[in-house]
Amino acid sequence: MNSVTTLHTATNLLLAPYNLDQHALQKVFGSIMTHAVDYADLYFQYSRSEAWSLEEGMVKSGSFDIDQGVGVRAISGEKTAFAYSDDINLEALESAAGATRAIGRAGAAGALAVSGAAGALAVSGAAARRLYLPNDPIASLTDDAKIALLEKLERYARKLDARVSQVMASLAGEFEVVLVARNDGFVGADVRPLVRLSVNVIAEENGVREQGSAGGGGRFDYAYFSDEILQQYAEHAVHQAITNLRAKPAPAGTMTVVLGSGWPGILLHEAIGHGLEGDFNRKGSSAFSGRIGERVAAPGVTVLDDGTLEKRRGSLNMDDEGNPTQSTTLIENGVLVGYIQDSLNARLMNMPLTGNGRRESFAHIPMPRMTNTYMLNGDKDPQEIIASVKNGLYAVNFGGGQVDITSGKFVFSAAEAYIIENGKIGAPVKGATLIGNGPDVLTRVAMMGNDMKLDPGVGTCGKDGQSVPVGVGQPTLRIDGLTVGGTG
Repeated sequence: MNSVTTLHTATNLLLAPYNLDQHALQKVFGSIMTHAVDYADLYFQYSRSEAWSLEEGMVKSGSFDIDQGVGVRAISGEKTAFAYSDDINLEALESAAGATRAIGRAGAAGALAVSGAAGALAVSGAAARRLYLPNDPIASLTDDAKIALLEKLERYARKLDARVSQVMASLAGEFEVVLVARNDGFVGADVRPLVRLSVNVIAEENGVREQGSAGGGGRFDYAYFSDEILQQYAEHAVHQAITNLRAKPAPAGTMTVVLGSGWPGILLHEAIGHGLEGDFNRKGSSAFSGRIGERVAAPGVTVLDDGTLEKRRGSLNMDDEGNPTQSTTLIENGVLVGYIQDSLNARLMNMPLTGNGRRESFAHIPMPRMTNTYMLNGDKDPQEIIASVKNGLYAVNFGGGQVDITSGKFVFSAAEAYIIENGKIGAPVKGATLIGNGPDVLTRVAMMGNDMKLDPGVGTCGKDGQSVPVGVGQPTLRIDGLTVGGTG
């Protein structure tokens, strides 16, 4: 599907049924721009989503939801006016536009011309991309086949170990169509599929119960979840649960920590990534504010945010302001070189756009958000990194975590971890938490593996009450002098 076809699909779904066309959109912009407004946009969205949950061999819940609407935004200086409606029609648009007019600077007279008001709708180069196929994942399997997929995943998990007492599996899919129109005459569209499959197991032995989880997904349909993929998820979840059954209480103290590759990049996302978002830095509330050009990490550390990776959960053909996503270098060889930007903060900070304006839905305003955030490879074999540690902790997988953007302080819990003794991986431990400061922890990176990988496609990021899908990644890392909170 090319850019013209994508726009045609979005127009037929979001505009044509409600007798909206280019003339109607320009009329709305004309209403908004009667006062001095720097920028205005309309964000139309249609989404269809479903979720299935299986427990103890039975479907415990199933949901199906259709949502659509339009958000109207106007910006003047640092001020933003926003209104939205779940009705898509000219009357609702004009009503929302009227609600935004108060943002105009006081005393402004006359009407501003709306550029691009004549001629055909402009099609963005962003929409010409095809990072993922515009297929509807919900229609890719029958309901019976979706249930059968979950049942198969449960069987795989139960067959792996007799100690598995409970299995919970869930499947979710979404088909989303968005259309962005701006006061500069731009109109762009994107058709976004998204799926995710998760499994959680509980293993029990001698009265002790532990859990393990696994899963993945991305911007494709349910055909991705082959028998081989299902087996991988089951094996990973069961391995984690069984490992934690024999785990000892984690030690506490300051020690060398080795982070595994892939999903442990969530620490990078939370502890560093949020602090590099433009809004926090424009307001001076980030630990990284005003530090462009300064060394903020150990030599060799390079961190990117890349929304252009094919089929990845955090990728987009265009962001939610119609700008093309891109690969943005944030930290290069340990030096801070950039921030993650949406249009508002890029303009106010006089910095380039990075295509990171994202919103949860038409009912939310966009803000600078991460896409796929990861650290590039180093040159060390992961085994060499383990062998270099006399005594320490090897954190393979993470559970929850939190960070204070202003101070950079973070706390993360390890879902699977092991003691390192004399350069070898020892006994598993549980209850380990990693405690530190984002800017500080980057300076403590002593060794970087050559095994960078991205997470399997499970990340969801929350900010200011909005959730969006994201990706993370990193190679195996050795971090010296990290505080570990334990239970032993």
